[in-house]
Amino acid sequence: MRQRQGVEEVWAAVVASGRPLSIAALNAGVGQGGPFVETNIEAEQAIIDVNITSTVRLAKHVLQDMTRRGEGRVLITSSIASTMPGTYQAVYNASKSFLQSFAEAVREELDGTGVTVTSLMPGPTETDFFHRADMDDTKVGASKKDDPAQVAEQGIKALLDGDEKVVAGSLKTKAQGIANDVLPDSLKAKAHKKMAEPGSA
Repeated sequence: MRQRQGVEEVWAAVVASGRPLSIAALNAGVGQGGPFVETNIEAEQAIIDVNITSTVRLAKHVLQDMTRRGEGRVLITSSIASTMPGTYQAVYNASKSFLQSFAEAVREELDGTGVTVTSLMPGPTETDFFHRADMDDTKVGASKKDDPAQVAEQGIKALLDGDEKVVAGSLKTKAQGIANDVLPDSLKAKAHKKMAEPGSA
């Protein structure tokens, strides 16, 4: 859904179904590893287009519809990456910081409407994400990651409970989430560098 047309086609399909949308998970996302001065700008533009622009456009349709009906629950996939500067993933982490702020702001705007927005903040999860982001040779890319079924289960529970946000995954990920609340950004940037630096695997 990188293009505006793709978002409109998805929403048109929802409308054509004739059924009210009670729950939506806005989960599309792409990434790109490597030094910002060396990576391809088109790959980074794709991160912005998919992670930010398409999510905002689809959220506009979904949330306007839900608020008109006075009920609905939306899950927006942010990331634990939203809480730290993304050394060697500068645009990706920034896109997730945008989504985190966006989700929490819109949630507050919708207080009392019957519609909730929940932010899902997984850590590194066992999917094709790191391979597609050219990060197989990084420490994080080669490491053991969280079970996607566990992340999904925790996310759905938080969504159904109407929670503000959930750091989802293993106890290690949850501990990292707590640490990120108190560590200075400079230290988090250095820690992220060790995990995401090309050749660090």
